Amino acid sequence: MPINVLMTVPTGPGVGLTSVSVGLVRALEQQGLKASFFKPIAQPQPGDKGPDKSTAMVAQGSTLRPAEPIPLHEAERYLYNDNIDELMEEIVGRFQASVEPGSTVIVEGLAQIAGHPYATRLNKAIARTLDAGLVLVTAPNKMKVNELEHHVEIAAGSYGGIKADDVIGCILNKTTPGSLGMKSYGDLFAQKSIFKRNFSLLGQIPSAEELTYPRVKDVAEFLGASIVNAGEMDTRRVQSYTLCARGVENMLEALRPGVLVFTPGDRTDIIMATAIAALNDIKIAALVVTGGYQPSEALMSLCGKAMAKGLPVLSVGSNSWETVINMQSFNQEIPTDDKERVLMVKEHIARCIDHDWVNSFALNQDERKLSPPAFRFRLIELAKSLDKHILLPEGEEVRVIQAASICAERGIARCTLLGDKTEILRIAQNNGIELNDAVNILDPNKVRERYIAPMVELRKSRSLTDIVAREQLADDVVLGTMMLQVGDVDGLVSGAAHPTANTIRPALQLIKTTPDSSLVSSVFFMCLPDQVLVYGDCVINPDPTAEQLAEIAIQSADSAAAFGITPKVAMISYSTGGRGAGNDVDKVRKATSIAQKLRPDLLIDGPLQYDAAIMESVAKRKAPNSKVAGKATVFVFPDLNTGNTTYKAVQRSADVVSIGPMLQGIKKPVNDLSRNASVDDIVHTIAVTAIQADSNDRKR
Repeated sequence: MPINVLMTVPTGPGVGLTSVSVGLVRALEQQGLKASFFKPIAQPQPGDKGPDKSTAMVAQGSTLRPAEPIPLHEAERYLYNDNIDELMEEIVGRFQASVEPGSTVIVEGLAQIAGHPYATRLNKAIARTLDAGLVLVTAPNKMKVNELEHHVEIAAGSYGGIKADDVIGCILNKTTPGSLGMKSYGDLFAQKSIFKRNFSLLGQIPSAEELTYPRVKDVAEFLGASIVNAGEMDTRRVQSYTLCARGVENMLEALRPGVLVFTPGDRTDIIMATAIAALNDIKIAALVVTGGYQPSEALMSLCGKAMAKGLPVLSVGSNSWETVINMQSFNQEIPTDDKERVLMVKEHIARCIDHDWVNSFALNQDERKLSPPAFRFRLIELAKSLDKHILLPEGEEVRVIQAASICAERGIARCTLLGDKTEILRIAQNNGIELNDAVNILDPNKVRERYIAPMVELRKSRSLTDIVAREQLADDVVLGTMMLQVGDVDGLVSGAAHPTANTIRPALQLIKTTPDSSLVSSVFFMCLPDQVLVYGDCVINPDPTAEQLAEIAIQSADSAAAFGITPKVAMISYSTGGRGAGNDVDKVRKATSIAQKLRPDLLIDGPLQYDAAIMESVAKRKAPNSKVAGKATVFVFPDLNTGNTTYKAVQRSADVVSIGPMLQGIKKPVNDLSRNASVDDIVHTIAVTAIQADSNDRKR
């Protein structure tokens, strides 16, 4: 199989070569392309420990496990002995042993750093040896347009110039809005510039301040601080820092979300003011007491409730001024164990790479496999094109507020938060969340009355009265469901602070099924390491009949197709093929037959045992003639007991992210969250709901 090889090389020092390289890998994964990563030679920074940073970052959130690069001291030994050809042979051997056939390989060149004058020489040799196309990575660094072009052109000259066949183009990293006198570096295309034809601008990556925020634990390690109260030091991030040695009344404005507060350890007034701010839900990053002082036990006891809210407290021996000066030399590089920040950087960079260029590599690859990054990327991009209005009844939950902010910023959906506006804005401010005009806040108390009459009319067959309707509408989820039913919003997402039943029950009572459905069922999107699978039904139907099971299979297959997953439906049972007997396996066999007759366009097979459905080696023995066995993407379980148990076992045992349950067969989209859902989970569920709303609209 052919291999595309792209090598990233820097135009100068400090361009962010590693970040761009791992971001390119993520861009390939997002498009469902087979990717590999190879770093020929390690370049550890002072203080680096453990595995190579680039390979560790690539492995985060990916199934790729790149080979470790050649240690720098070994490469330097080859150069010292003038054995560069032998070094290239070693590199080729590692390359061929570590990259996957049929993949597009991102090779990270050597960065231009002090003490490594041979970087460009080696990069040229490696590119020639691996027959790699060259992608230059640069950072404008306040250069003017002509200066930037001149800089890039000179750098390209080291590799044959911008007209050379193997010099593909350039990625601009660390750009800032308004620099070079342009709104966007894309304006370079409109000019008579070097970025044309064979040499292209392949991406422009804006600086994002939030990507530079370290964890409190990283700062504590850097300062050699002792831990007075750990709190949430592993998750809280430092956005800024301040030295507080003035009177309390003069430093209150400094106590804002994400600030690292330095104060002399004997300033009990500032310590208590910081604790009071924490009690008021202002998420201060941490309090650092200086001068070697330890707060007394009595003071710590008095501030105990603030500590319980997660406020980290650190102690250092240096005085406040020395400590703040020391922070100037803090290394902003991303630690390899900071999974959240690594993934944020990868996603940010991948979004900014030219998608048409990335997709051009699909020509040399087989049918794409929808990996979790590709699935999530497709969700977001499709949702952005739909402009749907999604209601979030749990509007005073901080994760929901943050998800709404992200959706507004990225244009994923228009979100309405139900709740008290003053409280929502207070929570947002205390957690450093910006809510722009695209996030609507609606006080439920001001709109409940208008939904009483529609609800009574909808439930008149159940003899619902005004009084009972008013009582039920006091539940914001019920109110939100009625808003969805009458068409005031396009979809509803809830469950971050409520059990699943609280979200699903009102939907089943108030929203009817689609014309082509006789029942409501559900699916989970199970984000396995290398593939996204669809599980149904794991939430709604306890013991479906064969006819109902056939309908669930068809609904689940259509849901998979709507989200870009090629449906290959396995009807799961404890027996494979025709060997088993018993009521349960007979039901699955009958359901398979019904579904195949109703939808001959779908690949549906059963009964299949789970291992025969997912493992090709087992499928070859148990179902050698099946077009689904070993390749299934949609798993339909015979009953709720089996489905719910399996999904939870896979989710917990394999640490799999699951999105859902997504209801299907219902006229309007209502989707549930797990109560431990992350902000990203909520964002992706909002995107799913927006896509589902569009799909339902088109079916009407």
